[in-house]
Amino acid sequence: MESSDTLTQAQIDKLLDSLNSGLQNSETSHEDDVQETSSSAELNFSYEYDDEEDKKGFKLYNFRRPDKFSKDHLRALMDIHKEFSRQVALVLSAYLRMHIDVEIISVDQLTYDEFARSMPNTITVGIIELSPLPGQILLGISHEVTSSIVDRMLGGTGVSEIRARELTDVEEALAKKVIDKITRTLETGWKNIFPVQGKIIGLDSSYSFIQIASPGEIVALITFEVQISNRFTGLLSLCFPFPVLETVLAQLSTQHIFQAKGIITSAEDRQKVLNKLAKTHVQSTVLLGDTVISVQDMIDLKVGDVLRLDTKVDDNLLVKVNGIPKFYGRPGTLKNKIAINIVDSYIENTSGE
Repeated sequence: MESSDTLTQAQIDKLLDSLNSGLQNSETSHEDDVQETSSSAELNFSYEYDDEEDKKGFKLYNFRRPDKFSKDHLRALMDIHKEFSRQVALVLSAYLRMHIDVEIISVDQLTYDEFARSMPNTITVGIIELSPLPGQILLGISHEVTSSIVDRMLGGTGVSEIRARELTDVEEALAKKVIDKITRTLETGWKNIFPVQGKIIGLDSSYSFIQIASPGEIVALITFEVQISNRFTGLLSLCFPFPVLETVLAQLSTQHIFQAKGIITSAEDRQKVLNKLAKTHVQSTVLLGDTVISVQDMIDLKVGDVLRLDTKVDDNLLVKVNGIPKFYGRPGTLKNKIAINIVDSYIENTSGE
């Protein structure tokens, strides 16, 4: 039985020859069919291409990769909050009377769930509304910064606690005052881009139970490093959900920010600047003239002596403001007081004559 089932070498060679001849005949018989169907294949390809063209206006979107904020939007947020970091450092340093540095570290976009899970469990979180923007944002301060600030406000030197803990009611009230200062500074930082008015809605010690956005919603996370008296370091973070900034994305461009810098936005702002300048005190002096005398003559001067100056009675006198020549004037009196009547502006002679 075994010998009948086993093929000899001759039988195997014959079988392989027949298979090769069959394949060659098959290829020859199908050449015409391939040429005839090539045109239909081209038609099918053309049809598929047209089908893709019909999908104009749609693009593939990976829900695992956040891309609602463009790179230009992120750069604009970086520029806005660089100025905010400088201002908030000045405000907190003056308010707490100790040296505080605030430096922006990064601007990232991620899902709200990823953001909440990346934050420590014990942290001071301020829930803030920026009217008229919709929704709410989150301001998070690490316990190293909060504990140092609270210690300073209670009369200490600003020592930071190593072990994290929840704040007491008194400490929470003090922390709320500091967050209010930061919120006011945030209003100033956004003023030239989009005027907002901040309001603290509440305080919490964890992100776990705060739901200002759905878990899959994209947020912009802005992280700052806070150094207190060059001894303690902590983090401060701002979380902007996409729906909050969606209506102002057109203003979030570096070009728009550069155009807005240095521009006073309204007549009211201009008047505020003028009012502050009007209360500034400056020292004005009038140069009656010059003369050259020896040191001995100056030592011998006494009451009643007359010095001859190089100016005439009808010459205009030079008026200096804070030591800088500004005007020409004529001397006189006003209500029995010596006065100067401004008659012209001072123009510096740059010709060297």
